[in-house]
Amino acid sequence: MANKLKIGLIRASLPSYFPEKHNVWARAEKMLGDLCNTHEVEFFAPKDVPINGQDTVRVLEQCAVEGVDFVLLLHGGFTMGDVARTVAASAFRAGFWSVPEPVRTGDVQLNNFVSLNMSLSIARQVRDLKTRPVTWYHGAPESQALKDRLSTTLRALKAAKALVGARIGMVGGLAMTFYNMEVSTNVLRQRLGVEVANHDMHELTGRMNAIDDSRVLAELAALRAAATVDGISDSQMEITARCTLALRDIAADGGYEALTLSDWPALQEDPGMHPGAAFSMLEEVDDIPVVSEGDVLGAVTQLVAKALSGRVGYLLDMTEPDLDSGQLLMWHGGGGPLYLADEAGARWINHPMIGRGTEQGPIYGAISDLVFKDGPVSVFRVARDAGALFSMNATVSGRDPSGFTGCRGWLEDFTIDGTDASLEDVVATVMAHGLEHHFVLVPGDIRAPLAEFGAWLSMDTLSYRPMRDHLDIRDFS
Repeated sequence: MANKLKIGLIRASLPSYFPEKHNVWARAEKMLGDLCNTHEVEFFAPKDVPINGQDTVRVLEQCAVEGVDFVLLLHGGFTMGDVARTVAASAFRAGFWSVPEPVRTGDVQLNNFVSLNMSLSIARQVRDLKTRPVTWYHGAPESQALKDRLSTTLRALKAAKALVGARIGMVGGLAMTFYNMEVSTNVLRQRLGVEVANHDMHELTGRMNAIDDSRVLAELAALRAAATVDGISDSQMEITARCTLALRDIAADGGYEALTLSDWPALQEDPGMHPGAAFSMLEEVDDIPVVSEGDVLGAVTQLVAKALSGRVGYLLDMTEPDLDSGQLLMWHGGGGPLYLADEAGARWINHPMIGRGTEQGPIYGAISDLVFKDGPVSVFRVARDAGALFSMNATVSGRDPSGFTGCRGWLEDFTIDGTDASLEDVVATVMAHGLEHHFVLVPGDIRAPLAEFGAWLSMDTLSYRPMRDHLDIRDFS
């Protein structure tokens, strides 16, 4: 996994005693150092205060030696344009910051908001801000609004940093017919720094067969402790335990932060199972996302979800839009962690679709069955070879009946990229953008850091599209 994010604070001003007089430097360093500690981010503050381009080059060289990822240029007093231009023209991700005037009458003391304005206008002349943005801040170090805004940046940059060098193990390739899940792994490496490695399905089944019985017994106990076993045979529970252990071993041996698995139809033929419960165990216990159907971008989306929310999310389909009620059922019949289950908890059940319509009926393929607890959620997907990002917010609102068997919840109160949306608008947006049908759901509101994450990686925002009563070419991105 990538090292910790590290930021560098560059203090800049024309020669002046006013930043020291008003304690700008010390207050800024104290606040930023504390904020970095809170977010487990490393902090570096060069001692020199650059006043021209040459000085700035030397300070940036120090930042490079220190392994700084993000440079924050603090305008403590009026800062010369060549300082800002040198920072903006550098390879660093960068932000510019000014603090308010300590008094608002008499002689101007700092004059640094004007300098901030100048710096941003210079930045756009030397840097393509669409592909390599520069962010800005204005506020006193004591301002909670400023701290919140900086926290958003730290969270977003940590998520981007988490992808650099992240490894995804792809077991069994892409599930047949899911052409929409195809992705260029070379482009992923270039854009995100993510590595994808392939494993044959026979490696998984071979590992399952070779696992020691003592490990299987221990894993069976863990499965039974995690959720209620409802109607699953002992032989199917054993196969599930073996699959869990084999996937865990593949992840450990490959140094993988996430896995994808082509969970059908090969595993139904040999050894006769569905690995959904195994997915759930790795996601709930090990914090390792395991994504269905070989969906590599789904795995990338899960890594972002984990970086921003602290937990693996739920990989779901938009399964049933109830246009009469305005509620959307999000569901999946495969895996998913267990932590978002409502008061009824989670069960291990036989996969409801495998064997459906036969005399025997559903008799194998252990998966988790749970209903999400009520509350705010974020739903998003990294799309188009990691060149685009869709996100929306909603509220899980329980209803009876609770939806199809599996991991599920009914959503309402939608916003897309901050814009209020009806369910019809949600459907229109997903269809107009041609979004792949796996989305990741996490509890809470991560809209701001998620949007900033996409901006730092120059992803297109797949924004709101209204439902219309006619075809409109403007809707297609």
